[in-house]
Amino acid sequence: MKQALRLAEKAGRNGEVPVGAVVVRGGRIVGRGANGMIARKDPTAHAEVTAIRRAAKSSGSYRIVGADLYVTLEPCLLCFSAMVQARIRKLYYGAADPKTGIFSTGVFRKAEGVFNHRIEVEAGLLAEPGSALLKEFFRARRGAGAVERDGLENRYTG
Repeated sequence: MKQALRLAEKAGRNGEVPVGAVVVRGGRIVGRGANGMIARKDPTAHAEVTAIRRAAKSSGSYRIVGADLYVTLEPCLLCFSAMVQARIRKLYYGAADPKTGIFSTGVFRKAEGVFNHRIEVEAGLLAEPGSALLKEFFRARRGAGAVERDGLENRYTG
């Protein structure tokens, strides 16, 4: 999770929402990802999806059986669905996301029967540092009026 936090910090420095993720298999990191939706102009470039893509590529298969995913923020439905497709064994996440998190919003309870793969879940792992990164990021954006002026993507100049 500490590696995921470092990736989240880097995403925040790059103007992205500070979320980081790593996929671990056999005791080693096989995929890393940080939010990159703005820079890549890709609405699916979430930290989890990026880490899963890289893990699949390095594994040579779209299934990453036996792998665990560590992410600094509770995943959304998109990311959880990608985990199911990749056959992630266990999800560890830090901060809860009451706005879009699959568990906090109750979405998981409604969709649980749809998923054909079960993922073990452990919440709250190093939640405070991840939460602090997010709070500071959005506090700074609100202070600059950026969030109110059409959102984060309008600040990307790369």
